[in-house]
Amino acid sequence: MTELVPIVDISGWVSVADDAADRRSAIAAEVDEACRRIGFLQITGHGIPADVIDAMLAAADAFFALPVEVKGTFRSTPEENRGYAPMGSESLTYSLGVESLPDLFEAFNVGPDAVDELDPAVAAERHRIFAPNRWPADDQVAGMRSAFVAYFDAVNALARRLTSIFAVALDLPADFFDDKLTHSTETLRVNHFVRQPDSPDPLPGQVRMGAHTDYGIVTVLYGDQVPGLEIVGPDGGWHGVMPEAGAFLVNLGDLLARWTNDRWRSTVHRVAPPPRDDERPNRRRSAAFFLDGNWDAPVEVLATCCSEDNPSRYPPTTAGEHLMAKLISSRSRTSDAREGMVDPIGDRISAVTGDAPSP
Repeated sequence: MTELVPIVDISGWVSVADDAADRRSAIAAEVDEACRRIGFLQITGHGIPADVIDAMLAAADAFFALPVEVKGTFRSTPEENRGYAPMGSESLTYSLGVESLPDLFEAFNVGPDAVDELDPAVAAERHRIFAPNRWPADDQVAGMRSAFVAYFDAVNALARRLTSIFAVALDLPADFFDDKLTHSTETLRVNHFVRQPDSPDPLPGQVRMGAHTDYGIVTVLYGDQVPGLEIVGPDGGWHGVMPEAGAFLVNLGDLLARWTNDRWRSTVHRVAPPPRDDERPNRRRSAAFFLDGNWDAPVEVLATCCSEDNPSRYPPTTAGEHLMAKLISSRSRTSDAREGMVDPIGDRISAVTGDAPSP
């Protein structure tokens, strides 16, 4: 049910009109309600040109059309999170400590193309979380680097605008998150789901992308208007979500749920395969931009989100400690990296293990 996910027009956030303060207050209230109830929302009035999105998708299409052996030369590693992830190389439910079959998607990951190597936090992680991107040459995919960088920069600016809305919605100064984003971990993951004519049916329980929560602060997602994305609703069941034309889906990550002491939801979601009797290729593309905060940023429950009657549920952590454990567990398909970690998803884990009711 797409109507489960509210649409919020944020165009008035940067307005200089006489009623700008009232508009910002209304936007923050709508975002707060969506984050409390479902943890997903659709954003319109975002200002990202359609041609920037189209150029990124065209470059992605060209890359994923390359022979498997060529794509494999850009293979990512669990710690670097750059380059190509082949079909079946990940199982995202392991990030929640739940075993599963390999996921049926391929992806290409990039981080910021230019970083401040003099920043000690960046220099310390240049071999890993701030590793250089792995770009195909122009004779392999013409213009891929410029198209991806333009899109990356546009959604990065949007994600940062959203953090100012979040801050106001949480009764904090609008710039509260700014000093937690000075050398933020930022990743664009472009996903490709397609069923080839000779592809075998998925094994029982196998999905295109396993049930998981996102790991950081906020995710800005472009998605084709093709069925597949499902989220766990307030009723504990799975619900299909398809974005409206021109809208971005936005969802919260674990770190923001921890910061807000579960006032806001980090919602479990997955991508289901098409029905077995549907013989079409059923191609689906998505582009997820993850804004995860400074690698060394401390994450502690906000004073505005706890009280004597509602004490802090989570011990302090850092963004990097949390993020790396999640990445390694899903890509090595082991739960060992997550031993002792606490996830802000509560009883929603029942949906992942198959106990949730059907929508």
